[in-house]
Amino acid sequence: MEQATGAAKMAQGTVKWFNSEKGFGFITQDGGPDVFVHFSAIESDGYRELRENQRVEFNVKDGDKGPQAENVVPVA
Repeated sequence: MEQATGAAKMAQGTVKWFNSEKGFGFITQDGGPDVFVHFSAIESDGYRELRENQRVEFNVKDGDKGPQAENVVPVA
């Protein structure tokens, strides 16, 4: 996956939990608050889901109820 040119440095974190049936969960951000993640924010071809304890990179935006992840990509 490619990062957009000139994009701000992506945050990193670990998936705290993700409910694939409901399509959302939370990421524990390194050095920051937990971040809400919706399946539509996962950059993936095919089925979009995350595993508990999976390392990911993402951008953080201000959501209606607090920080929200976007452009989520797994870290190899």
